[in-house]
Amino acid sequence: MKNSSSRRSFLTKSALAGAFSISGLSQTFGTGYTKAVDDNPKLSAPSDLKITDVKVAYLKGGGRMFIKITTNQDIVGYGEAVDAVAGTYHMVKRFGFFLKDQNPLNVHRIFDQIRKGGVFGGAQAGMYVAVLSGIETALWDLAGKALNIPVYQLLGGKFRDSVRVYMDTALYQNRLPKPEDFAAAAKEAVELGMTAVKFDLDQGNDPNKYDRYNWTAGPAEIQRMYDQMAAARAAVGPNIDICADMHGRYDFPTAQRVAKVLEPLNLMWLEEPIPAENVDAYAEIAKSTSTPICAGENVYLAYGFRPYLEKGALDIVMPDLQKAGGLGEGQRIANLANLYYVPFAPHMVASYLGAMAAAHVCASVPNFMILEWQIYYHKDPMWKEIVTFDGTEFVDKGFIKVSDKPGIGVSINEEGLKKHAAADIPFFE
Repeated sequence: MKNSSSRRSFLTKSALAGAFSISGLSQTFGTGYTKAVDDNPKLSAPSDLKITDVKVAYLKGGGRMFIKITTNQDIVGYGEAVDAVAGTYHMVKRFGFFLKDQNPLNVHRIFDQIRKGGVFGGAQAGMYVAVLSGIETALWDLAGKALNIPVYQLLGGKFRDSVRVYMDTALYQNRLPKPEDFAAAAKEAVELGMTAVKFDLDQGNDPNKYDRYNWTAGPAEIQRMYDQMAAARAAVGPNIDICADMHGRYDFPTAQRVAKVLEPLNLMWLEEPIPAENVDAYAEIAKSTSTPICAGENVYLAYGFRPYLEKGALDIVMPDLQKAGGLGEGQRIANLANLYYVPFAPHMVASYLGAMAAAHVCASVPNFMILEWQIYYHKDPMWKEIVTFDGTEFVDKGFIKVSDKPGIGVSINEEGLKKHAAADIPFFE
C-alpha cells in the first residue's frame, strides 16, 4: 500500500508539472506500453524521484547477495547478484554513496557511470561487475514500480508470455553417481513437468582418474561419462532435451574426445568443457563436433562475448544475468548473439527474484532458447520463504510465466530472508 500511495504522489506531481502528450507513439510501442506512458506524463516528474539509500543482505554462505534501493517516494527496488559477491559489503556501500540523490529511472546512465568510473578498479569483470549487476537489476525493479509497468515493457516489450526452463539435477559428481542415478534423476525432472534436464560430468574423485590435478580424461573416465548420459537418454527417450556440464575443468583433447563420444546421444549442448579464457580453443572444439558447445556463465559484459561470437567459438551463449552485468547488459548480449544467429540460454543459480528478473530479459529477445532452473528449489523450503510471488508454484510444466506486475513481480520477504541470512554481515543496513 505504501508504494501505491507514493506512486499516486509521484504521478500527481507529474501532472501538475506539465503534460506531454505522446499518444501518437502507440503504433510504435504497443498498447500496453503506450497506456503506461500516457498515464505517466513525463518531463518534470521524474526529477522528483531520488535514491535515498542502497542496502545489502547476503544469503548464508555469502555467495548470493540482495540489493535494496530506497527512494524519497518510498518506492523500493530489489536486485540480486551471485557467485562473485563474497566480501563485497563495502563495495556496495561505496556504490551507494555515488547513487544517493540520483534519479533511479536513468538505469543505463547510472550503469555506464559506475562501470566506466571503475576502469582502474576492476570494472571489466568479477566482483565489480557482479555487484553492479545486482544494483542495475534493483534499478529496473524500482523503475517499473514507479511507472507501474513490468520490466519486460521497459526493455521494449515481450516476444513470449512464458519462458522455458531446464532442470539442473544437481547430481553432484563427488557423490559418485552411477548411470542408474542419472536415469532416475532424468525421470524425476520429467515427472516435475520438465522438457529438458542437465547433468554434471566432472567427477574429481572418479577412481579411474590418473591424476587429481591434471584433468586429462582417460578412456575409462570418458566411458563413465558416456554411460551416465546414455542412461539418462534411455530413461526419457528422444524427445526430452538433455545436456551435460563439465564446469570448465578439462583440457583441450579431453573436450574434443568427450564432445565426439557424446554425439550419438543428441545433446542439447555440452557446457564449458574447458575454462572460458581461451576463445581460439573453444572455436576449434566447436568446429570439431556436431555436439553444440555452450559457455558463458563466467564471461562478463557484452564485450566479453564479442570475440566468442566473432570467431564462431560457441553454438549457444550462457551469460549469468546476476553477474554478467544485469538485465540491460543481458539484453545487449542476447541481441549481439542474435546477429550471429546464436541462441541465448542464461545460466541461473539465483533465487526466485533472480529467476523472474532473468525471465523478463528472456521474454524481451527473439533468440531466447531456455533458462536454467535448479532441482533444489523443489527440495528446500527456504527458496519460497525468502521471497513473495503470485501463486504457489513458480514453474508450471517446465515454464515460468513472466510477471505482468510492476517491476520484476517478485519481491524479497525480508523477515524470511533474515532467517537465512549470512552471519556477522549487516542485514539491509
